[in-house]
Amino acid sequence: MPLLQRTVIEAAPTETEAPSRPEGRGKFLFQGAEKLYVRGVTYGTFAPGPDGCDYPEPATVKSDFQTMAARGINAVRTYTVPPRWLLDLAEQQGLLVMVGIPWEQHVAFLDDPAMVRRIRDRVRSGVAACAGHPAVLCYAIGNEIPASIVRWHGRRNIERFLRTLYQVAKSQDPDALVTYVNFPSTEYLQLPFLDLVCFNVYLESDEAFDAYLPRLSNLAGNRPLLMTEIGLDSSRHGETRQAQFWNPK
Repeated sequence: MPLLQRTVIEAAPTETEAPSRPEGRGKFLFQGAEKLYVRGVTYGTFAPGPDGCDYPEPATVKSDFQTMAARGINAVRTYTVPPRWLLDLAEQQGLLVMVGIPWEQHVAFLDDPAMVRRIRDRVRSGVAACAGHPAVLCYAIGNEIPASIVRWHGRRNIERFLRTLYQVAKSQDPDALVTYVNFPSTEYLQLPFLDLVCFNVYLESDEAFDAYLPRLSNLAGNRPLLMTEIGLDSSRHGETRQAQFWNPK
């Protein structure tokens, strides 16, 4: 009787797949095969700590993120570039981070070649610091350039400069989404290169807000639209009035 040899083939251990990075497909955001519905809050700005960090200590950030996640939040917008440990904490709680890169948009920056170089370098280093991290939702290469500055430099010059910053960001993290946060005063800026369209809108009535949303959807075209700041300004109206705006009953 022939000897039968049984060969056992063990499956090679598989590495844990990294979560898919967010991407835009038409008017929707996706993460892998699933549509991504952003339910986000802003985080910061904070006074720098003794070590110069723009964020609270890790234990505080972890507690904040746990509270957010427990209440159904899935995204956080920062206004300064977060350290990677903050991105790690966000990933642990299932949060995505919209990374803001601050620079001097409230002055006539294009008149100063040295400032232009510093802004490009700041975007480059800010994106490089977070590049490839799975918790990055997108990078915001600017926020609300005032209408007066846009008029001073001219719309097309601002558009070209933002395109340059977009390309700088992509050179450091090619697979990431890159955006600029606009607002109604400069809605006329033509920025078709952005991966998604973001607007800060403070309208103090439901009727006005509901009427403006279709216009923004048209401006976005076949790209995702995110409302990155909405509601009432608590510094002028107070937190109680702000809360009443969202919970009128």
